[in-house]
Amino acid sequence: MTQTIAPRVRTLVLLFLAVTGALLAGAAPVSAHAALTGSDPGQGAVVDRAPAQVSLTFSEQIAVSDDAVRVLDPQGKRVDKGDPANPSGTTYTVRLLGGLPDGTYTVAYQVVSADSHPVAGAFTFSIGTPSETSVSVSAQASDDGLVGWLYGLGRYTSYAGFVVMAGGAAFVLACWGRGAGVRPVQRLVVSGWLALTGATLALLLLRGSYTRSGKIGDVFDLSLLGEVLQTKPGAALVSRLLLLAAAALFIAVLFGAYENRENEEKRDLTFGLAIGGTVVAAGLAASWAMSEHASQGLQPGIAMPIDVVHLLAAAAWLGGLTALLVALYRAPADTPVDRDAVQRFSRLAFGSVVTLVVTGVYQSWRQLGSWSAFTDTRYGQLLLVKIGLVVVLVAVASVSRRWTSRLAQAAAPADTRHEQAQETVPAEAVSAQKSDAGQDVTDAGGRAETAGKAGAGATGAGEAVGADSARAVQLARQRAAMETARQKRLRDADPDRFGLRRSVLAEAGIAVVLLAVTTVLTQTEPGRTEQEAKVASSSSSASASTGQGTGAVTLHMPFDTGGENGKGVATIDLDPARVGDNDLHVYVEGPDGRPVDIPEVKVAFTLSAKDIGPLSVVPDHVTTGHWSASGVQIPMAGDWEVEVTVRTSDIDQVTVSKNAKIG
Repeated sequence: MTQTIAPRVRTLVLLFLAVTGALLAGAAPVSAHAALTGSDPGQGAVVDRAPAQVSLTFSEQIAVSDDAVRVLDPQGKRVDKGDPANPSGTTYTVRLLGGLPDGTYTVAYQVVSADSHPVAGAFTFSIGTPSETSVSVSAQASDDGLVGWLYGLGRYTSYAGFVVMAGGAAFVLACWGRGAGVRPVQRLVVSGWLALTGATLALLLLRGSYTRSGKIGDVFDLSLLGEVLQTKPGAALVSRLLLLAAAALFIAVLFGAYENRENEEKRDLTFGLAIGGTVVAAGLAASWAMSEHASQGLQPGIAMPIDVVHLLAAAAWLGGLTALLVALYRAPADTPVDRDAVQRFSRLAFGSVVTLVVTGVYQSWRQLGSWSAFTDTRYGQLLLVKIGLVVVLVAVASVSRRWTSRLAQAAAPADTRHEQAQETVPAEAVSAQKSDAGQDVTDAGGRAETAGKAGAGATGAGEAVGADSARAVQLARQRAAMETARQKRLRDADPDRFGLRRSVLAEAGIAVVLLAVTTVLTQTEPGRTEQEAKVASSSSSASASTGQGTGAVTLHMPFDTGGENGKGVATIDLDPARVGDNDLHVYVEGPDGRPVDIPEVKVAFTLSAKDIGPLSVVPDHVTTGHWSASGVQIPMAGDWEVEVTVRTSDIDQVTVSKNAKIG
């Protein structure tokens, strides 16, 4: 069987690479987590007059609360009024108090994206002249503390419970029908149901604090719980609880009436349970697909069914693997997991892996969209870890397949010997039983005669026979227990079965880590959105300038001083870029697009055609990564050379330049 599987595995690998390349090559923009793509005023902008409102534009629809957007003055006091409004599309506005003085203001936002994840951030803008501010520019999300950690643990537990419950039940129905009567397997599936139910209830209670305050004391706030129930994630959690009631009925039938039916009735019941169990499991999987990444972005109508299939395949593989591990280690000696059950699960696992590869390729393309996102984003890096774990898991599974093949080959001669023994034992057993029965009758008669001669009554003889019967039953139980223990020792001593147990245990250990990485992935911003947010942030910073007047000049100048942390981009904004007075803004960002401070920035203007310049300007430092100067004089129109000198240390300095038409 191993030789047959090898070509199929090579074909799947080639197919995987081809499909991945084709999908990634044709990627189109998409978002899943919400990202701030624009604002008015823009990030770092300096406006002449106080705006009447602040507007924020996100990459997708978001859920906002009363305190979702806050605007703070330089002293940290709130200057916004009213609740955030959604005038159109993905743009949200908040009104400001009138008569705001000059200075630097901070806009902090904390919203919930359509795929259920909290998103937080902050930026600054200035009215008139920038000033110092006591407000921190960064904003901590509500999922960064203890509540966020507990919510992540609840997610992991819910995934693990679903995998164990659905996969364990599938293993019993599709691979090992006798397992319905094995207590350890029953406890495993019931434990999965309990874990999923408990985790779902915990997530429902934690949800309000997770998306709002992040405080552990708000977990039992009934008003927050009421708000959660009106959201899509809250409705998904409630639906999951209702489906878990149906799952409880399914488990009761599987481990109750199913085991007690005759073979003909059991076959009919198996079909019914398979249909009903698939419907319930698909509904549970849909409670994730309809409220998380798959429900937003590109092709949600295709992505959600594919996500359901992906979850079902993962449950069939990893949950069935867990059930097989329990059966190999904990099944009674009189009900061992047979080689046919192991081979059936091997085929089921192979089909599940193929399904996971196909659906996983689509999901990877949808969430990343480019090869660079694999290494440049946290989501891509985690996905690489997940792919590596899957490869290792498949490699260990191939070892398990070889042990299964050896177990099947070794079992055939053993079955022959067992049948021969069955043919010889009955005659000897019958003879022994007859001899024992005759001896019992003789002994009973002798004891009765002796008792009569001794003058004992019929009651005494009856008590003696009863005592002998009790001892015989006790001896029979002891012999049965010793025989069961002997069979278990012989079974565990089988090197093929021992090797299979070890390889399956290794698979289960890797599966635990794989499930943890998958849980973290569901809470991580997809690579597409992360890259789009960086581009939007960079564009917003670059376009911020005084007045935003028509004719303003913006120049992006990459630099490298050659020292440590010497790379970055200097952006020059000259507004209104005309003859006479102009306002100059300089923004310095690191390679990651974040504002950075450096020891010195100087700007010079040269008009070579008229031998004018260089006209040096030393801007004043305003805030992190931002310098400005007002009253910059441009004496005449022309093609000016703009030079920027940046110094990143005491000895590392470089001058970069670009030409710009001014006036």
